[in-house]
Amino acid sequence: MLKTGMTMALLAALGMPAIAAAQNRDAAAKALLASPKFATAKASLAADHERIVADVIKLTEIEAPPFKETARGAAFLEMLRAEGLSDLTTDAEGNVYGIRKGSGGGPLIVVTAHLDTVFPAGTNVKVRREGNMLYAPGVGDDTCSLPVLLAFIRAMKAANYTTKADIIFMGNVGEEGPGDLRGVRYLFTKSPLKDRIKYFISFEPGRAGDITDAGIGSKRYKVTFTGPGGHSNGDFGIVNPAYAMANAMVAFGQMKVPAEPRTVYNIGLLEGGTSVNSIPFSTAMTIDMRSPGKAELDAEEQAFLALLPPAVAAENAARSTAKGKIAYEAKKVGDRPVGSTAHSVDIMQIATAVTKASGFTPSYGAGSSDSNIPMSLGIPAVTLRSGFETMRAHSLEEAMVIDKDKDVASMAVGLATVLMLADAK
Repeated sequence: MLKTGMTMALLAALGMPAIAAAQNRDAAAKALLASPKFATAKASLAADHERIVADVIKLTEIEAPPFKETARGAAFLEMLRAEGLSDLTTDAEGNVYGIRKGSGGGPLIVVTAHLDTVFPAGTNVKVRREGNMLYAPGVGDDTCSLPVLLAFIRAMKAANYTTKADIIFMGNVGEEGPGDLRGVRYLFTKSPLKDRIKYFISFEPGRAGDITDAGIGSKRYKVTFTGPGGHSNGDFGIVNPAYAMANAMVAFGQMKVPAEPRTVYNIGLLEGGTSVNSIPFSTAMTIDMRSPGKAELDAEEQAFLALLPPAVAAENAARSTAKGKIAYEAKKVGDRPVGSTAHSVDIMQIATAVTKASGFTPSYGAGSSDSNIPMSLGIPAVTLRSGFETMRAHSLEEAMVIDKDKDVASMAVGLATVLMLADAK
């Protein structure tokens, strides 16, 4: 009786048309995967596997630190050119892309992976291969996804697929940390394409099954505390910006945030001072706050900003201000919007249907990725896994596993999702 009641409630919530649409998607996904044309496309991925791995190594060894992705972008653009795409472009922000033309009548779809890594210029990015493992900073996140997009294009060509939709295959800049999603932000707010894009898929490392359907928003601030500074002995007793910052750090660490939706915070960078025997004239902290809930993130931001004036006032009251007072400046250095894609829209139903029909179990969750931008604008978007299993992302021992059968099986899910969304024939 309980199960029946729950089923009836679910039916009422979804509505019969939505259920029928989902069933139609399931049938269409199974038909696509069972077709001879898709068998040809998947065989192309398998035959291409060594080439894909070689391209991962090639691109990994072209460093792409934040704001300096130009060399890797130029190399990837030439790879796109070699696949016969048209309208090859390097836009004003540094995104590189080409278009695989459709027959017309379909939506414009962007399929992308990000060019940038977290590692600064000068990092040793030489790839080390040990058995079925590749090791190098950035080999996984997100370098390994870029050659998979190239393999998609070749597989579509091998199977002689035509699509109604034009598909833009892109390597975008600025996904990581300080980049603050600048590449995709530009794409949707300033680029000539901004009002034409109807669907957006970003690919990140991992096996098929994980579907990012919501964007975790983040707010990042660099707060600089300033004061008169002086000699640690001769000026002892005057105000110290380090103590004001410490007051703020303690208050920040005691801030109460919701457990659901999961709302978090962190102090990631501390800076300041000139010598051990000097009262600093400047110190700074850079902080990160995150939540998948917009209201919760906004409240967290306001609570953080509200604790700064009392922290400074407490230090100005605690010590002498005869040579000057403590002041502060809070500069926003990151702002990733909250967003989500409803499970009732085409892109989610297709991603789900293809995942299930391929033998994987769909798993949904929020993440911080390029999809945050279109999701926040109400444009249907998902982040999917490109196929390679990776580990220790953002570390100098970042690694990628090479397992042809598993890699190809997961890549095929991404390819089928793109084909179905683009109405391939």
